[in-house]
Amino acid sequence: MKKSGISILVIMFFTVSMFVSSCGEKKTETTDLKKQDNTTQQTQTQTTQTTNKTNKTDSMDNKKDSVKTDEKKDSKESNTVLMKTSMGDIEIELNEKDAPKHTENFKKLVKSGFYEGTTFHRVIQGFMIQGGDPNSKDSDRSNDGQGGPGYTIPAEIKAKHEKGSVAGARMGDQVNPKRESSGSQFYIVTGEASHLDGQYTVFGKVTKGMDIVLKIEKVKKDGNDNPIEKVVIEKVSFK
Repeated sequence: MKKSGISILVIMFFTVSMFVSSCGEKKTETTDLKKQDNTTQQTQTQTTQTTNKTNKTDSMDNKKDSVKTDEKKDSKESNTVLMKTSMGDIEIELNEKDAPKHTENFKKLVKSGFYEGTTFHRVIQGFMIQGGDPNSKDSDRSNDGQGGPGYTIPAEIKAKHEKGSVAGARMGDQVNPKRESSGSQFYIVTGEASHLDGQYTVFGKVTKGMDIVLKIEKVKKDGNDNPIEKVVIEKVSFK
C-alpha cells in the first residue's frame, strides 16, 4: 500500500507539472502573438506615415510642375502676334528668317506692352497705315510720328513689299544713309508699294484681319493723314 500511494503521488505530480508547463507555453505564444500584432501595427503606422509623406511630396512636386508650366505659358513666344485695335483684330506673322533683329525687337516691345495705347497716326488709302509711335498716346497731334524708344535697328532689307507686308518706318536717306529703321514705328502695306523695295526693311506680314487693315485706311483724317477719331492699338500678344 505504501508503494502504491507513492506511485499515485508521483503520477499526480507529473500531471500537474505537465499542466503548468503547458499553460506556460500558451502564455508565451500569446505574448509572442501580441508582440507580432504590435510590430504589425507599428509597421502599418510607419507605412501610412511614409505614404502620407510621399503623397505630400508628390503634391508639392505637382504644384511645382504646375508653376513651371504656368511660367512657360506666361513666357511663351512665337513669331505670330495678335494686334487688338479699336476697330478689330489683326494677326501678323513675323519674318525671323529675313529680319531677325527687327523680329527680336518687335517681340521685346510686345512683351513690355510698349504698343498698348499707341495709335495708327498716319493712314493713306491705297498705300499704307502707320503706327507704333509712343507720342500718339496723348492728345497732342503735332508730334505724332516723331517718337520712339530712343534707338534704331540696323537695316535688314531683303523681303519685298506686298499687300499686307509689315515694315519698319524710318528717317529719309539724307539723314539716315544706312536706312536704319525706327525702334518702334512700323507700317502695313495696303496697296501698291513696290517702289519701296530695296529701301525699307520688311519684317512681317498680315495673315488674318486684312479686312480690318483696309477698314482703318478708309477712316476720316486731318491734313496730316492722322485719323480724326483715334484708331488705338489696345493690346499686342503672342499666339
